[in-house]
Amino acid sequence: MLAKEPFNAEERRAVLGLASLYCLRMLGLFMVLPLFAVYAQELTGANAASIGLALGAYGLTQAALQVPLGWLSDQIGRKPVILGGLSMLVVGSLVAASAETLTGLVVGRLLQGSGAIASATMALAADYTRIEQRIKASAIIGASIGVSFALALVLGPVLAAWGGLPRVFEVTAVMGGLGLVVVLFWLPATPQLSDAGRAHIADRDRLGEALWGRGLGIMYASIFCLHLLLMAAFTAIPSVMTYQVGLDPIHHAWLYLATLCGALPGVAVLVRRRDQAGDPRSLIMLTIVLTVAGLVAALWSVSLALLGVGLVLFFTGFTALETILPALVSMFAPTSLRGTAMGIFSSAQFLGVFAGGALGGNALHFGGAWWLVGTLLALTLLWLGAVWRFGRAPAVAY
Repeated sequence: MLAKEPFNAEERRAVLGLASLYCLRMLGLFMVLPLFAVYAQELTGANAASIGLALGAYGLTQAALQVPLGWLSDQIGRKPVILGGLSMLVVGSLVAASAETLTGLVVGRLLQGSGAIASATMALAADYTRIEQRIKASAIIGASIGVSFALALVLGPVLAAWGGLPRVFEVTAVMGGLGLVVVLFWLPATPQLSDAGRAHIADRDRLGEALWGRGLGIMYASIFCLHLLLMAAFTAIPSVMTYQVGLDPIHHAWLYLATLCGALPGVAVLVRRRDQAGDPRSLIMLTIVLTVAGLVAALWSVSLALLGVGLVLFFTGFTALETILPALVSMFAPTSLRGTAMGIFSSAQFLGVFAGGALGGNALHFGGAWWLVGTLLALTLLWLGAVWRFGRAPAVAY
């Protein structure tokens, strides 16, 4: 339940700053999605497999470093880790902007991902806020990620039309620099470690419960599969828009904007149903089906109308799941394990980013769109079965 009591002045300033930080960081990372598969073809060594690998590369270092950097933030403080992570985002973006080969682009993406500060940032949000305000703070920060995703799909093609892929990475570096300004000059002084922060340290002895607790494992698997679908989709959708449908890349932003707006009513209905559902399995499965049906329709599109319908369905399912899954993790996890569970959740998400880029690129390279669709449908069947088998809410409320 969200606390009805408002934030105090320090909490309000901290949550606004952290939400802005998330939005700046994720906006830069998301902007490459709708254009990468088209513009990266100009680089030496480009093919479908290498482009997919480069697209998902930042997810590999993100997944690998979330937990270690979260631990480091417990030892030396949150802000030094966040500042270091933002600095790596700036460096990686500049390397990617100057890359003339796919190998150089992969190096830049890996460096971008090494700024894995999600767990440290969420821990800092817990440190700044009272326990009863923590879920509200997480919801606001999560909403900023959704806003950044929507903005990125529109701004990315506009920037690329102005200056190509390098311009997008240059703007990402600028956003990383603005994030440094937010941390240094906007966020309040770091508070003494709260009870939530102490629990985050102590709970490492209960890591198994956080990993495999009733209902949690399938939530981690679901966010992994969801972001795998997202990245696999964007190894192919920009090319579908350009070559199958004949839409000039300069107009891609307007199609994304229109379909995102078209998805909003469906997202609102699905998210509202989450609050009314005692057993979340049917809602999750319905949303998965919408996501995959939209993706398949988009990948097989030969007309703008079919592509638009597919993207509306895809964005409806994806955005709803992106909202529902972290809320379920916070509900399923014991109170003292929520921080640890969200760290694992973030790692699974970014591992899905890497796997989706690599899988999508290789499927396109070796078998084309039919092979990609077949692979994703097989994954979806396994995902649906796992949700039905393991997706019940815990019998005991924590």
